[in-house]
Amino acid sequence: MHNGDEIRLTGLTVFGRHGVFEHERENGQEFVIDLRLHLDLAGAAASDEVADTVHYGELAQQVADVVAGEPVDLIETLAQRIADVVLADARVNVVDVTVHKPHAPIPLTFSDVSVTVSRSRKDASQ
Repeated sequence: MHNGDEIRLTGLTVFGRHGVFEHERENGQEFVIDLRLHLDLAGAAASDEVADTVHYGELAQQVADVVAGEPVDLIETLAQRIADVVLADARVNVVDVTVHKPHAPIPLTFSDVSVTVSRSRKDASQ
């Protein structure tokens, strides 16, 4: 494996209804997702074929479907669900998922709150 190989998708912004408070479920808010996939890209680099790598457009849609889907209380849970989707692709060895909740209900001035989980193939619940 080429340990330095990775695909990054950052700033994927999706409307969701996650949160502990009822108003978060009712009104919803935008969540921002960053992904860092660790995988061997040598085959794709050699073949120049999209079939030999993770199609990041399709990946973005799969992740967006999770964020826009069934509400959860915690962004930790949302991050795990996203990691599970990413690791469903056997080519991905490790994924780092960051879920940003820039409009979290915090009564102070802040620019962002986020949770990052790192999961490997052996952690996959699939």
